[in-house]
Amino acid sequence: MSDHSNDLRETVRERYAAAAVQVTEGGAACCGPQAIEVDDNFGSTLYAADERDALPAEAVAASLGCGNPTAVADLHEGDRVLDLGSGGGIDVLLSARRVGPTGKAYGLDMTEEMLALALANQKKAGATNVEFLKGTIEAIPLPANTIDVVISNCVINLSTDKPAVFAEMFRVLAPGGRIGISDVVADDQLGPDQRAERGDYVGCIAGALSFTEYRDGLAAAGFTNIELIPTHAVADGMHSATVRAVKPTPTDTAARTRADVASSGACCGGGGC
Repeated sequence: MSDHSNDLRETVRERYAAAAVQVTEGGAACCGPQAIEVDDNFGSTLYAADERDALPAEAVAASLGCGNPTAVADLHEGDRVLDLGSGGGIDVLLSARRVGPTGKAYGLDMTEEMLALALANQKKAGATNVEFLKGTIEAIPLPANTIDVVISNCVINLSTDKPAVFAEMFRVLAPGGRIGISDVVADDQLGPDQRAERGDYVGCIAGALSFTEYRDGLAAAGFTNIELIPTHAVADGMHSATVRAVKPTPTDTAARTRADVASSGACCGGGGC
């Protein structure tokens, strides 16, 4: 990793560490934790009131995302879920409730302060089907083919190596597994310099991929059934978007291969083989 990438990662880590400390210290006040200051495009207001009310106040206060990936991912009883960049744990705890006691919800974060906050929130919520892991989203500390659903909330745009993130998501997903992600995505006509003009990297703007770049990156990693849908604007030409895709099964891959061969006319045209 280049020095520039290391510097950006450290800047991101420092920002989220400070956010965790703010929530933790606020939780000691008489009125409870104060939500981290973000505009209406980010944070806990993007969750339904009944979801917020069912969680520890500190988990809600620490929310910095641009959507609600647990609503995107269509979670089922018994699913094994991984949240990339889990922060204070809001999406992990919501996922744990949805997958039930036969399922499992993992949260992955690189920031010690956020992990400490998430563990405290897990204890307050009484969630026994939850595990928080320390690590980066570019090198997920889980075996291959062990996760049914990968979720993430406005974190992939912060990575300086998005192809590695896509490859790691594909690796840990079991065949037939899926992703349900909220992320910031740029209009295709905006170049990197134009995205940087609209906001900084830590603010989830400068590092955002375009719709085409995102789709191409997922396809290059092996994903199929890719779908990106903008939900609301976060800056001029920049959108919060839901991202869905599937890791194909061996049967799916074989079927696509046969279809490609048939459509190419190989061994069937006038030229022969």
